[in-house]
Amino acid sequence: MTSKGSAAASAEEPTGTRPFAAFEWMLSLRYLRARRKEGFISVIAGFSFLGIMLGVATLIIVMAVMNGFRQELLSKILGLNGHVLVQPLETPLTDFKEVAERISGLNGVRIAVPLVEGQALASSQFGASGVLVRGMSEKDLRGLPSVAGNIKSGTLEGFDKGQGLVIGKRLADQLSLRAGDNITLVSPRGAVTPMGTSPRIKVYKVGGIFEVGMSEYDSAFAFMPLEEAQAYFNRNDDVNAIEVYIDNPDHVADLRGAIESAAQRPVYLVDWRQRNATFFNALQVERNVMFLILTLIVLVAALNIISGLIMLVKDKGHDIAILRTMGATQGAVMRIFLITGASIGVVGTLMGFLLGVVVCWNIESIRQLISWLTATELFSPELYYLSRLPAEMNVGETATVVVMALVLSLLATLYPSWRAARLDPVEALRYE
Repeated sequence: MTSKGSAAASAEEPTGTRPFAAFEWMLSLRYLRARRKEGFISVIAGFSFLGIMLGVATLIIVMAVMNGFRQELLSKILGLNGHVLVQPLETPLTDFKEVAERISGLNGVRIAVPLVEGQALASSQFGASGVLVRGMSEKDLRGLPSVAGNIKSGTLEGFDKGQGLVIGKRLADQLSLRAGDNITLVSPRGAVTPMGTSPRIKVYKVGGIFEVGMSEYDSAFAFMPLEEAQAYFNRNDDVNAIEVYIDNPDHVADLRGAIESAAQRPVYLVDWRQRNATFFNALQVERNVMFLILTLIVLVAALNIISGLIMLVKDKGHDIAILRTMGATQGAVMRIFLITGASIGVVGTLMGFLLGVVVCWNIESIRQLISWLTATELFSPELYYLSRLPAEMNVGETATVVVMALVLSLLATLYPSWRAARLDPVEALRYE
């Protein structure tokens, strides 16, 4: 044979199809629709799909709820307690107006609030409860959106001029009070007499009722005009502290030095991270542990893919041998089973992502529906502090969950696919 004839013959010899050709996809999808005798393999594939879908959805939902829980608590706690607490050292804080003005003028500081704080017993003819009384001016109280923006009844008008209190809704419900009713405050630190210190008892009007949505605050806080609070708690024209609210709580460390310098007097600073360190660290640890635990669901589903594909390869040994004798390459066989297993993982991940997003968008409605169906109160405000179930999806975290599930699903298909490609067609046909 001439060189030209040899070249023509070699050009006509089969060299294999291109990767991921149509017949590879056709066979892969055909193997996903198992026949009756392969029902057990189909069941394993179904469980693998459900496992990945539920694992991804659960991870997305739990991470979103824990993010929302942290953000809600952070906004509620810092909405009332401020980001930096400035306390006096050596001498009482009688120059609080000047100090607050200097701190308020700093870049990044939203407001500096001088306050008088003390504990008292609030009572009405229907009950009594301990409260934390905070004395501040009407201007400063209006500067707290969590209170001023959530007045459910009454008003803040004339707060400085009158002797009315602004109390939380849960406290008002507990004492059966409405705006305009009388509330009695009893303080153990009253007037000093020859017989000792007598409790101070005074009746106030309820000027307004607020609801921030955090049960601990709605049931325990009462706001009083600053001058009245100074008189009630025996403050000699001074305040307990100045609470500083900044624009970005994460930048509190950058402003500590400037706030201390602006005070121009000995002060002690405590920021929100120090006051709530244990609480938020516990939330972070719980969040990380939940992520690891729920990742195991996806991992178990990936292991189901491995077992299902190994059983499928063993069952399809005769088919693989025929494909190899017909000219299918090892790469083609490997890609066929790779597509079969990856289809379960990819579709399961996408369905889990969609399920997780839908649940996160409607989680409060779902909670209310379950509570109505079971006639029980899920996510009790008294236990969890918040009045609703929050969910805030983080794009980076959600993407991490989806990518992790896809990678685990693809890795799970490699060994069974490699084993199918290495199957000897002669051995497979010999024992048929």
